[in-house]
Amino acid sequence: MPHLLYVEASPRKERSASIEVARAFLDAWRATHPEGKVDMLDAWNTALPDFDGEALAGKYAALAGETLSPAQEEAWVAIRALADRFRAADLILFAVPMWNYTIPYKLKHLFDLVSQKDLLFTFDERGQNGMLDATAVVINARGVAIGADFPAEIYDHQSTYMATWLRMVGITDVHQIAVEKGLMGADLDRQSRDEARAKAEALARRL
Repeated sequence: MPHLLYVEASPRKERSASIEVARAFLDAWRATHPEGKVDMLDAWNTALPDFDGEALAGKYAALAGETLSPAQEEAWVAIRALADRFRAADLILFAVPMWNYTIPYKLKHLFDLVSQKDLLFTFDERGQNGMLDATAVVINARGVAIGADFPAEIYDHQSTYMATWLRMVGITDVHQIAVEKGLMGADLDRQSRDEARAKAEALARRL
Protein backbone atom coordinates (compact mmCIF):
# COMPACT_ATOMS: atom_id res chain seq x y z
CA MET A 1 0.00 0.00 0.00
CA PRO A 2 1.63 3.31 -1.05
CA HIS A 3 2.05 5.80 1.79
CA LEU A 4 2.11 9.54 1.13
CA LEU A 5 3.12 12.14 3.71
CA TYR A 6 1.74 15.59 2.93
CA VAL A 7 3.58 18.44 4.69
CA GLU A 8 1.58 21.67 4.54
CA ALA A 9 3.72 24.73 5.27
CA SER A 10 1.38 27.61 4.43
CA PRO A 11 -0.92 29.28 6.99
CA ARG A 12 -3.12 30.84 4.25
CA LYS A 13 -5.07 27.61 3.75
CA GLU A 14 -7.93 28.25 1.29
CA ARG A 15 -6.14 31.27 -0.23
CA SER A 16 -2.79 29.51 -0.59
CA ALA A 17 -1.39 28.82 -4.06
CA SER A 18 0.94 26.08 -2.81
CA ILE A 19 -1.92 24.31 -1.03
CA GLU A 20 -4.25 24.63 -4.03
CA VAL A 21 -1.70 22.94 -6.29
CA ALA A 22 -0.76 20.35 -3.66
CA ARG A 23 -4.42 19.40 -3.25
CA ALA A 24 -4.72 18.98 -7.01
CA PHE A 25 -1.77 16.60 -6.83
CA LEU A 26 -3.39 14.74 -3.93
CA ASP A 27 -6.71 14.35 -5.73
CA ALA A 28 -4.99 12.93 -8.82
CA TRP A 29 -2.75 10.67 -6.72
CA ARG A 30 -5.71 9.31 -4.73
CA ALA A 31 -7.56 8.59 -7.98
CA THR A 32 -4.51 6.70 -9.26
CA HIS A 33 -3.87 4.94 -5.92
CA PRO A 34 -7.27 4.38 -4.29
CA GLU A 35 -5.64 1.97 -1.85
CA GLY A 36 -3.01 4.52 -0.82
CA LYS A 37 -2.67 6.10 2.62
CA VAL A 38 -2.26 9.86 3.13
CA ASP A 39 -0.79 11.29 6.34
CA MET A 40 -1.17 15.07 6.61
CA LEU A 41 1.33 17.04 8.70
CA ASP A 42 0.25 20.66 9.01
CA ALA A 43 3.28 22.60 10.23
CA TRP A 44 1.04 25.41 11.47
CA ASN A 45 -1.38 23.29 13.50
CA THR A 46 0.98 20.60 14.80
CA ALA A 47 2.53 21.10 18.22
CA LEU A 48 6.23 21.43 17.43
CA PRO A 49 8.31 21.32 20.61
CA ASP A 50 11.15 23.72 21.18
CA PHE A 51 14.56 22.20 20.55
CA ASP A 52 16.33 23.35 23.67
CA GLY A 53 16.81 22.28 27.26
CA GLU A 54 16.46 18.52 27.73
CA ALA A 55 15.93 17.92 24.00
CA LEU A 56 19.23 19.58 23.12
CA ALA A 57 21.02 17.92 26.03
CA GLY A 58 19.68 14.56 24.85
CA LYS A 59 21.06 15.14 21.37
CA TYR A 60 24.58 15.66 22.65
CA ALA A 61 24.28 12.79 25.12
CA ALA A 62 23.40 10.46 22.25
CA LEU A 63 26.24 11.80 20.10
CA ALA A 64 28.63 11.07 22.97
CA GLY A 65 27.29 7.54 23.32
CA GLU A 66 25.75 8.27 26.72
CA THR A 67 22.42 7.00 28.03
CA LEU A 68 19.72 9.64 27.96
CA SER A 69 18.22 10.70 31.25
CA PRO A 70 14.47 10.17 31.84
CA ALA A 71 13.85 13.87 31.19
CA GLN A 72 15.86 13.73 27.97
CA GLU A 73 14.03 10.59 26.82
CA GLU A 74 10.70 12.29 27.48
CA ALA A 75 11.76 15.32 25.44
CA TRP A 76 12.65 13.08 22.51
CA VAL A 77 9.33 11.22 22.35
CA ALA A 78 7.66 13.88 20.18
CA ILE A 79 10.78 14.34 18.03
CA ARG A 80 11.00 10.63 17.25
CA ALA A 81 7.28 10.49 16.51
CA LEU A 82 7.60 13.30 13.95
CA ALA A 83 10.61 11.64 12.32
CA ASP A 84 8.74 8.32 12.14
CA ARG A 85 6.12 9.97 9.93
CA PHE A 86 8.84 10.82 7.39
CA ARG A 87 10.40 7.36 7.67
CA ALA A 88 7.05 5.67 6.94
CA ALA A 89 6.44 7.52 3.66
CA ASP A 90 7.09 6.29 0.13
CA LEU A 91 6.19 9.72 -1.27
CA ILE A 92 6.48 13.08 0.49
CA LEU A 93 4.51 16.07 -0.83
CA PHE A 94 5.34 19.60 0.36
CA ALA A 95 3.28 22.77 -0.06
CA VAL A 96 5.85 25.54 0.48
CA PRO A 97 5.28 29.30 0.14
CA MET A 98 8.29 31.56 -0.30
CA TRP A 99 8.88 33.88 2.62
CA ASN A 100 11.66 36.42 2.16
CA TYR A 101 13.15 34.24 -0.58
CA THR A 102 13.30 31.14 1.61
CA ILE A 103 10.95 28.77 3.46
CA PRO A 104 8.56 29.64 6.33
CA TYR A 105 9.99 29.41 9.84
CA LYS A 106 7.49 26.73 10.85
CA LEU A 107 8.81 24.38 8.18
CA LYS A 108 12.39 25.16 9.22
CA HIS A 109 11.37 24.39 12.81
CA LEU A 110 10.00 21.01 11.71
CA PHE A 111 13.18 20.22 9.77
CA ASP A 112 15.37 21.23 12.71
CA LEU A 113 13.47 18.82 14.95
CA VAL A 114 13.53 15.72 12.73
CA SER A 115 16.96 16.20 11.13
CA GLN A 116 18.82 14.17 13.72
CA LYS A 117 21.46 11.46 13.62
CA ASP A 118 19.96 7.97 13.56
CA LEU A 119 16.50 9.38 12.84
CA LEU A 120 16.75 10.69 9.25
CA PHE A 121 20.49 10.42 8.63
CA THR A 122 23.66 8.97 10.04
CA PHE A 123 27.33 9.60 9.48
CA ASP A 124 30.51 7.57 9.48
CA GLU A 125 33.88 7.54 7.74
CA ARG A 126 32.03 7.91 4.40
CA GLY A 127 30.43 11.14 5.53
CA GLN A 128 26.76 11.96 6.11
CA ASN A 129 24.31 9.34 4.87
CA GLY A 130 20.59 9.98 4.49
CA MET A 131 18.24 7.26 5.68
CA LEU A 132 15.06 8.00 3.73
CA ASP A 133 14.13 5.99 0.63
CA ALA A 134 11.29 8.00 -0.87
CA THR A 135 10.24 10.29 -3.70
CA ALA A 136 9.55 13.96 -2.98
CA VAL A 137 7.29 16.48 -4.69
CA VAL A 138 7.69 20.14 -3.72
CA ILE A 139 5.15 22.80 -4.67
CA ASN A 140 6.93 26.17 -4.42
CA ALA A 141 4.65 29.24 -4.38
CA ARG A 142 6.22 32.66 -5.05
CA GLY A 143 4.84 36.14 -5.31
CA VAL A 144 7.40 37.03 -7.97
CA ALA A 145 9.00 35.11 -10.82
CA ILE A 146 12.47 33.81 -10.04
CA GLY A 147 14.71 34.72 -12.97
CA ALA A 148 15.37 37.93 -14.95
CA ASP A 149 15.21 40.65 -12.26
CA PHE A 150 15.51 38.00 -9.51
CA PRO A 151 18.13 35.49 -10.72
CA ALA A 152 17.81 32.09 -9.07
CA GLU A 153 21.48 31.82 -8.10
CA ILE A 154 21.05 34.87 -5.86
CA TYR A 155 17.42 34.90 -4.75
CA ASP A 156 16.14 31.32 -4.71
CA HIS A 157 16.68 30.00 -1.19
CA GLN A 158 13.38 28.14 -1.38
CA SER A 159 13.71 25.34 -3.94
CA THR A 160 17.45 25.11 -3.29
CA TYR A 161 16.90 24.75 0.46
CA MET A 162 14.33 22.04 -0.13
CA ALA A 163 16.66 20.17 -2.50
CA THR A 164 19.51 20.42 0.00
CA TRP A 165 17.44 19.17 2.92
CA LEU A 166 15.99 16.31 0.89
CA ARG A 167 19.47 15.27 -0.23
CA MET A 168 20.69 15.41 3.37
CA VAL A 169 18.06 12.88 4.45
CA GLY A 170 18.71 10.63 1.45
CA ILE A 171 16.07 11.66 -1.09
CA THR A 172 17.38 12.28 -4.62
CA ASP A 173 14.20 11.58 -6.60
CA VAL A 174 12.82 15.12 -6.29
CA HIS A 175 10.21 16.89 -8.41
CA GLN A 176 9.69 20.63 -7.89
CA ILE A 177 6.83 22.67 -9.35
CA ALA A 178 6.77 26.48 -9.14
CA VAL A 179 3.64 28.61 -8.78
CA GLU A 180 4.89 32.12 -9.51
CA LYS A 181 3.63 35.70 -9.90
CA GLY A 182 1.07 35.41 -7.11
CA LEU A 183 1.52 39.12 -6.29
CA MET A 184 1.46 40.31 -9.89
CA GLY A 185 -2.30 40.61 -10.28
CA ALA A 186 -5.29 38.26 -10.29
CA ASP A 187 -4.96 37.19 -13.93
CA LEU A 188 -1.30 36.17 -13.68
CA ASP A 189 -1.95 34.50 -10.34
CA ARG A 190 -4.80 32.43 -11.77
CA GLN A 191 -2.82 31.52 -14.90
CA SER A 192 0.17 30.37 -12.85
CA ARG A 193 -2.02 28.32 -10.52
CA ASP A 194 -3.79 26.64 -13.44
CA GLU A 195 -0.51 25.77 -15.16
CA ALA A 196 0.97 24.39 -11.95
CA ARG A 197 -2.18 22.38 -11.22
CA ALA A 198 -1.96 20.74 -14.63
CA LYS A 199 1.70 19.83 -14.05
CA ALA A 200 0.94 18.51 -10.57
CA GLU A 201 -1.97 16.36 -11.76
CA ALA A 202 0.09 14.89 -14.61
CA LEU A 203 2.97 14.13 -12.23
CA ALA A 204 0.67 12.51 -9.67
CA ARG A 205 -0.61 10.08 -12.27
CA ARG A 206 2.99 8.95 -12.98
CA LEU A 207 4.09 8.46 -9.37
